Amino acid sequence: MPSQQKKIIFCMAGVLSFACALGVVTALGTPLWIKATVLCKTGALLVNASGQELDKFMGEMQYGLFHGEGVRQCGLGARPFRFSFFPDLLKVIPVSIHVNVILFSAIFIVLTMVGAAFFMYNAFGKPFETLHGPLGLYLLSFISVVLWLPATRYRAKGSCGCLVMILFASEVKIHHLSEKIANYKEETYVYKTQSEKYAISFWVIFICFFVHFLNGLLIRLAGFQFPFAKSKDSETTNVAADLMY
Repeated sequence: MPSQQKKIIFCMAGVLSFACALGVVTALGTPLWIKATVLCKTGALLVNASGQELDKFMGEMQYGLFHGEGVRQCGLGARPFRFSFFPDLLKVIPVSIHVNVILFSAIFIVLTMVGAAFFMYNAFGKPFETLHGPLGLYLLSFISVVLWLPATRYRAKGSCGCLVMILFASEVKIHHLSEKIANYKEETYVYKTQSEKYAISFWVIFICFFVHFLNGLLIRLAGFQFPFAKSKDSETTNVAADLMY
């Protein structure tokens, strides 16, 4: 592939990686991961509400990884509330899962920025420039490892994005995170989750997860072989060289 086309492909991949990093940073700080509606079960049972009457007992909330807000309703009007996970909800949420979601999101950002820098360096720099001396040999060895392990790095980034989604989904669905938030410091009423849907920030992670697979294809289009896709000729040459020694 001509050098100019490789440069364009690396630039595209670098821009996509940088955009993903910005997207994940924004998603990490916004309370737009989940939107949920909760029913005041206690009040609804007391008056035997049904149909449109349930609207008077229906509240809603939205939250992210650090904070959120919502409205509780139990037949006596709306009661707005705000909350933060640290330190308010530490005693009611699965802390280890929640911290891991934040940790893997941070790792996801770092790896994405490294990937963007790697692409831009290959587009505008000279990754194969010859350097002399021991230090140059070590540097060339390091660059060769970076250049010939793109699939490994993208599996790592993809794994982080996948883990973020899986862990957060398990926290919401299996550990009933919305119910725990709705019932936090509620001694009189009991709230039950009616519906939950993933909001913009969660889907940003989902999109970035697939963008890294697209970047992997761009690497392949640029002419780099994946480390696990060695040709038969190279394997034959290696075997022949081993036999000679």
